[in-house]
Amino acid sequence: MAPRCWRWWHWSAWPRTRPPPAGSTPSRNRAPLGLDGSAGRPQFSTQEQTPQICVVGSGPAGFYTAQHLLKHHTGAHVDIYEKQLVPFGLVRFGVAPDHPEVKNVINTFTQTARSDRCAFHGNVVVGRDVTVPELREAYHAVVLSYGAEDHQALEIPGEELPGVCSARAFVGWYNGLPENRELVPDLSCDTAVILGQGNVALDVARILLTPPEHLEKTDITEAALGVLRQSRVKTVWIVGRRGPLQVAFTIKELREMIQLPGTRPILDPADFLGLQDRIKEVPRPRKRLTELLLRTATEKPGVEEAARQALASRAWGLRFFRSPQQVLPSPDGRRAAGIRLAVTTLEGVGEATRAVPTGDMEDLPCGLVLSSVGYKSRPIDPSVPFDPKLGVIPNMEGRVVDVPGLYCSGWVKRGPTGVITTTMTDSFLTSQTLLQDLKAGLLPSGPRPGSSAITALLSSRGVRPISFSDWEKLDAEEVSRGQGAGKPREKLLDPQEMLRLLGR
Repeated sequence: MAPRCWRWWHWSAWPRTRPPPAGSTPSRNRAPLGLDGSAGRPQFSTQEQTPQICVVGSGPAGFYTAQHLLKHHTGAHVDIYEKQLVPFGLVRFGVAPDHPEVKNVINTFTQTARSDRCAFHGNVVVGRDVTVPELREAYHAVVLSYGAEDHQALEIPGEELPGVCSARAFVGWYNGLPENRELVPDLSCDTAVILGQGNVALDVARILLTPPEHLEKTDITEAALGVLRQSRVKTVWIVGRRGPLQVAFTIKELREMIQLPGTRPILDPADFLGLQDRIKEVPRPRKRLTELLLRTATEKPGVEEAARQALASRAWGLRFFRSPQQVLPSPDGRRAAGIRLAVTTLEGVGEATRAVPTGDMEDLPCGLVLSSVGYKSRPIDPSVPFDPKLGVIPNMEGRVVDVPGLYCSGWVKRGPTGVITTTMTDSFLTSQTLLQDLKAGLLPSGPRPGSSAITALLSSRGVRPISFSDWEKLDAEEVSRGQGAGKPREKLLDPQEMLRLLGR
């Protein structure tokens, strides 16, 4: 095994060539010449040298960062490192299969990856296969955009029982995330409870209740579809600690639930008492969302909608002012059979509103508990500062605190909030910050070897990265496998099978 660090490679040893003729495209790793024609002391010049930039993570944050860098610096070269064999992060593994329009952003990311100034390196685990200090030595700047790959634990008794899993793992299972392919949730129960009231919670509820035939033409995995076809789940409760004014889902997802074929909503009108007056002052998106909730809970449905609901064989409901206290075991103690909820009331106003227990308890029978109380990032490398309480890398406008030349974007920068467009804006801002620092001469001067050094290092450690052209072969295979069933693709789930298909 090669040593983990290679500081003995002096950057002065890398070949220096003459500056390119005016108007030509600068090649990588060039340094200016001294007045006598010999290699002089390298000073960074965006006209004479190629900035070598590394992005860690190929989800929306990583690709949007790369896209902005390439667009706004015509000489920059960007390498994207990804621990999965395949690119696109949460667009591939997080977006619901019945939301194909959201995945169209993959087309933009593909154009970025195909640029001759961008390279994708999959199957590389930063922090294990290569360290962040090693990346920092090989590149002028490193951007950490690796997202939030963990989930917030409930930290209540019974959480470890069979029948309890994170919504993140459930989403990974039906979306083909290799690490979740063997989850196989038990859907033999009548009632499921989802803890949390964000968009992920509604995605999970919708997938559980959607008639399987409506999912057959999506990119949901065939294995997941097979389990859902056998599902006996008839009722899904979506539980939140606070009230209707504090839900985290958006109006689009709520409308989809209300209109979901074969289902009817269950909302308690008592939860909405006095809400009509209180929503007058809230921002318009929140007002529209709450008005839709209010109408659904309190207004009598029209004749057509009433007939549809009367025929519904499945139901979903929102339970407000309830905080999970314990997962209740079955009589034999072998699996989850219910959840104990503390009844809450609200204190404070506006964003400071918090749920406090009243002392009352309520037991809700169920055979499946899915926790959807948030994602969280993990520390990637001992050399990178990390705030475990907030689950983010401490930063100022994307600059990692106390580590010059190191940046972050996306969820690991600001926390797991917002939608893809939020991440796009955030990533563009980090790129802007980096380019400002580059222009101001705050980044290392002189040539950096970039991927040539990292590829050699990985090779010495027995790591063979996956290129974007490799991914395109896997992509073609997935599309081919899906065609027979009328699906856009049948996702490959086993990394070993992917490597075999690539002749590895």
